[in-house]
Amino acid sequence: MTKQSQQSKCYAAALKMLMRREHSKLELRQKLNLKDFDDAVINGSISLLVEQKYQSDERFSEAFILMRFNQGKGPIKISMELKSRGVSKFDLTLFNWFELAKDVKSKKFGDSKFLDYKEKSKQKRFLESRGFGFDEINQAFQ
Repeated sequence: MTKQSQQSKCYAAALKMLMRREHSKLELRQKLNLKDFDDAVINGSISLLVEQKYQSDERFSEAFILMRFNQGKGPIKISMELKSRGVSKFDLTLFNWFELAKDVKSKKFGDSKFLDYKEKSKQKRFLESRGFGFDEINQAFQ
């Protein structure tokens, strides 16, 4: 296969992935690697997609944060997931994490005001596992 035809096949494959949903550069690179494209070809295709504004890590992070927020995930978990997808610059300040922690807690456990220590600890661990920080968790119990 010529370099030119491999380049266009790689570009088409990446574009097809981006039509389904936003991907980070790292995700695209990993998926294209699985399809046995050359590193140079992959880098060229991704660069072209970025240049044409079809791929944007910023747009990916915005969509990803919104999706995870709507799933009731906290900022700690979301930022770890974004970093594992190769995105290091993102903005989590657009959302009210305190309100989300309170909503997630009441959806899962109800709005009981009087909790024993064991039940309160269980609920706090749950919120922690969802990726909420100390401040958001404590605020959810007030």
